[in-house]
Amino acid sequence: MRKSILAVSVAAALSAPSLASAQRSEHTLTGNFGFFSQYIFRGLTQTDTDPALQGGFDYSHSSGFYLGTWASNISWLRDFGAYTSSSMEWDFYGGYKNTVGPFGYDVGLLQYYYPGTVADGFNKADTTELYGALSWKWLSAKLSYSIGDKTFGVADSQGTYYLDLTASYPVNDKLSLIAHYGMQKFKGNDPALSKSNDDLASYNDWKLGASYALPNNFTVGAYYTDTDMTEDQKGFYTTPAPGNRELGKGTGTIYIQKVF
Repeated sequence: MRKSILAVSVAAALSAPSLASAQRSEHTLTGNFGFFSQYIFRGLTQTDTDPALQGGFDYSHSSGFYLGTWASNISWLRDFGAYTSSSMEWDFYGGYKNTVGPFGYDVGLLQYYYPGTVADGFNKADTTELYGALSWKWLSAKLSYSIGDKTFGVADSQGTYYLDLTASYPVNDKLSLIAHYGMQKFKGNDPALSKSNDDLASYNDWKLGASYALPNNFTVGAYYTDTDMTEDQKGFYTTPAPGNRELGKGTGTIYIQKVF
């Protein structure tokens, strides 16, 4: 489940050498690679608090169109017994972003792909979301809307959405502070569950953190995340015995990342 937008991903341009006219290239390729003490997505640990290696590449055109891919190791599908073999999340996305006056906007399509073998009685976790985002200075809001009927493996969940509100404040040219609040709202009724998807799977999450820029395009950072889950929701997001790990409990994460 790719870092939202919120998330902590950063990128720097790798472009062709300037021409004599100093005219900028229409095409830009960017990349990022990082080591995280765990992978947190929408307030949920995806690696059972174990470390994660993450990275991706993005192509952008001067017109505003872009394409990209990103990947990370995960363990949650195996931890829940939903997949007999699964250790990776691989995302593909594309869209268009630009500005209107002081405001920025970004619209696109994102595919979450989870290679592996699905266990009997479970659904594939692959999920497709449409998204739209607005930004102003260091404030942003993004809505991600699921267009499939099995959002992250939950049946009858078409229309599920996630609203991401983020403030990323630059204290100076090296230090930035981040505050995030998210609302995950599941729709529908999975016939295999005793309650509605909303009652069992919906929740809100928040994050507070900071990042610091180092030489050679390295960044270090740390953040704390938590959720407001009810007891029913905590049970839904707790792995079965013998693990019994609650994915949405409060936790801290540190990371180092390089952009190129």
